[in-house]
Amino acid sequence: MGVVVKLSLVVGTILIAYTISKLCQTPPVPKLEATWWGPRDASKEDTSIKPFKIQVSDAVLQDLQHRLSNARTLTPPLEGVQHQYGINTKLLKNILDYWRTKYNWREREKFLNQFPQYTVSVQGLRLHYIHVKPTNPGKAKVLPLLLLHGWPGSVREFYDLIPLLTKPASGRDFVFEVIVPSLPGYGFSEAAARPGLGAVEMSVVFKNLMNRLGFEKYYIQGGDWGGIIVQHMATLFPEQILGVHANMCFVNSVLSTAKLILGSVYPPLIVDNKEQESKLYPLSTMFSNLLLEMGYMHLQATKPDTVGVGLNDSPSGLAAYILEKFITWTNEEWKNLEDGGLTKKFSYADLLDNVMIYWVTGSITTSARLYSESFNIAQLSLGVEGIPITVPSACARFPNELAQQPMAILKEKYHNLVHVSDFKDGGHFAAFELPKALADDIFIAVEKMRSSNSTQK
Repeated sequence: MGVVVKLSLVVGTILIAYTISKLCQTPPVPKLEATWWGPRDASKEDTSIKPFKIQVSDAVLQDLQHRLSNARTLTPPLEGVQHQYGINTKLLKNILDYWRTKYNWREREKFLNQFPQYTVSVQGLRLHYIHVKPTNPGKAKVLPLLLLHGWPGSVREFYDLIPLLTKPASGRDFVFEVIVPSLPGYGFSEAAARPGLGAVEMSVVFKNLMNRLGFEKYYIQGGDWGGIIVQHMATLFPEQILGVHANMCFVNSVLSTAKLILGSVYPPLIVDNKEQESKLYPLSTMFSNLLLEMGYMHLQATKPDTVGVGLNDSPSGLAAYILEKFITWTNEEWKNLEDGGLTKKFSYADLLDNVMIYWVTGSITTSARLYSESFNIAQLSLGVEGIPITVPSACARFPNELAQQPMAILKEKYHNLVHVSDFKDGGHFAAFELPKALADDIFIAVEKMRSSNSTQK
């Protein structure tokens, strides 16, 4: 072997070893200031908690009815196409007709007001939240639990879950007191007045919200953006988080990507079982499916205000944009069904409740900005993804979730993973779709979290 070849091997080995060592280094925890996000003067923040009721004016409802009644004719779908090009306009017409003629907002408004709701200012943002305490806890210990939704969801996703969590479960010696906020810029929560409020910064906002409400230690749970935000909270504030449960645990790092690629050569190195292997490999299939579903993400991460104009002006467009996600994100095979499978798990009224929250608050543009504020160099440079979570953690994995990750990758981030569950049914909107299954899993996970730390009992 020549000297040049030997030297090249030595240099190559040193570079590989250096790269691996750098990848394995834990970044420092960033020091995040309690930035003032609101439009008002910081010296005038009203920190009082105020009761809140959803009260939409007749003028807003009349305007909606006018827009639905005078919408332009929908473009017919191509022959033999269901939802492969996006939502089929035959189905959309049926939903819009239901919205215009049968959906009764005043009845739904009463439904949405069934739980106690409040607003309070945190870092200049007037945040809306639901706060439900168990009515008859008996001898059960009451544990605070923060629930966070994502996009294109809202607090509406949790309405069937809340009663299950706030009622003592058989054989359990604890029950939950739940706090369910609307994310800043979503629904009835105020949006940031200046750039920079990404998922990491939102974790600070929600930590401060819980402090404002008097909770020093608590459990957290979320999916979609909510799952990412609770992951950041557990990373940055382990002294306050008793445990974290997510139905979208996701590790995004160079090392996790390297492991994923390595598994494509020999899957048993990475995957937990054959079923999981079929969801991850071949990588070309997985990435093509993600590309098929993630066009909206690129748009919202780059031009949220542009796409927001059309969606905020047209209820038909807003419904199409949001409801398409409830087809393919609940089950990707539903795109091949004429009715999109929507009524297999939801009702039109339930789905339109969620659409209405975006419509009556005009919040679709500000909700979309979370993508542009989170997928950028400033957010990545904080290094939060590379900091391990040490608090007791749990991951609920639903088979139709957009992306699946095996234990070999999850443990890279979650160093104290006490519970992982694999369901036979369910997709991205677990709280909305399968509230009983998710509630049971949260109870099981928290029981294990309490057992893992005697100070929690």
